[in-house]
Amino acid sequence: MADRDATMKISLPDEAAHVAFGESLGRALAGRGVVHLQGELGAGKTTLARGILHAYGYRGAVKSPTYTLVEPYRLAGLRVNHFDLYRLGDPEELEFIGARDLFDADSLNLIEWPSRGAGWLPTPDLVVSLSVSGPGRQAHIKAETAYGEAVIDRLSAPSVD
Repeated sequence: MADRDATMKISLPDEAAHVAFGESLGRALAGRGVVHLQGELGAGKTTLARGILHAYGYRGAVKSPTYTLVEPYRLAGLRVNHFDLYRLGDPEELEFIGARDLFDADSLNLIEWPSRGAGWLPTPDLVVSLSVSGPGRQAHIKAETAYGEAVIDRLSAPSVD
């Protein structure tokens, strides 16, 4: 657990802001870590994942891997694994598909519906909770590790142009 209460909230008034925030988050993550993406259906978890993937140069379609459970991406020498555990019947199913091999220090793992993998998934560096707010979304980001705190620090730092 993080030593200090490293959190941030951000308003995402439209899809463009949502994707742009995902790109900023992707840059701050520097291609590694475990990120839990929480929120109801339609809250924008996959949209945020698309923005994160954009940070590493991916411009193709990003669909939630609901039936395959994980979609791996190899981008600019990085490995990004996008999980969607919505249809997971039992966390042990992750063992059967070889997911444990995907969680290493040199990969970024984005996990939608992480509660479905409770007890099996590694501790997240960040938990991003998304909620609908009028026509936009609200994002609440909480660090769970020292690396997560560093990511929030990078996100919070003023940009230098």
